[in-house]
Amino acid sequence: MTSTANSSPWNGFRTVDEGLKTRARIHGRRGLTMVIDTGMGANLTNDILEVSGAHIDHWKLGFGTSAVMPERLLRWKLELMQSHGILTYPGGTLLEATILYDSGAAFFERARNLGFRAVEISDGTVPLRRELRRSLILEARDAGLVPITEVGSKDPKRQLSLGAVVEQVRRDIEIGAEWVIMEGRECGVNVGIYDDHGEIRLDFFEHLACDLGDCLSNIIWEAPKKSQQCHLIHRFGVNVNLGNIDATQCLALEALRCGLRFETLQPTATAIPFVAAQLRGNAS
Repeated sequence: MTSTANSSPWNGFRTVDEGLKTRARIHGRRGLTMVIDTGMGANLTNDILEVSGAHIDHWKLGFGTSAVMPERLLRWKLELMQSHGILTYPGGTLLEATILYDSGAAFFERARNLGFRAVEISDGTVPLRRELRRSLILEARDAGLVPITEVGSKDPKRQLSLGAVVEQVRRDIEIGAEWVIMEGRECGVNVGIYDDHGEIRLDFFEHLACDLGDCLSNIIWEAPKKSQQCHLIHRFGVNVNLGNIDATQCLALEALRCGLRFETLQPTATAIPFVAAQLRGNAS
């Protein structure tokens, strides 16, 4: 993804310029947007990249979808993403499924040969022993792939404690994970930091954010719902890393990040005295 600070059709308007300027960052490191693809065809993929490609950093082929689509289409999509500078990886559930009977090394070799440039290492369904998780991270790197781990269970009845999450994140980064994804699933409900209504569990979340400390820049928060994206942007700033974003909503998310949508424009507007005065007058 490239900065949009100097490439808007609306450059020259102060609010637009300042909003876009906040999104100027180190390419591929901060303010990441990760799309989840659960079955887009060639036409829709091309349309998404034409409209939003400059705002997409990671493209995940969700769960096992890359195993059940035509290989020709998969290779085409991965090559197209690479030409746009977008990092691609299969969903971690596919790795979990394959290592039930086959080796991680074989999976990584196949992923690389197909055209993936990264892999997601997770145990959302199948628990991984600590030694196996470590070896998978190292094997992925040795295979020339970017290792990205995911922390958390997809099973609402098997959620990790705060201490276990923090310990796993720190250990993964120390071993060599480039980023750590916080499990939120594609629904954003009843897992990780989200309750059964998709709202953020504030006490758990705030303690987690505090305890992660210097690891926060390596975290990608799965946040498929707009309300979740808003909370994370308000909490960490516009350059928070967000994942499991619907590909058709990438421009909407970018506008949200840039303060060009109600939820993020309102704080800016109400800080201006005459606007605040008008709002107070309307409320009386």
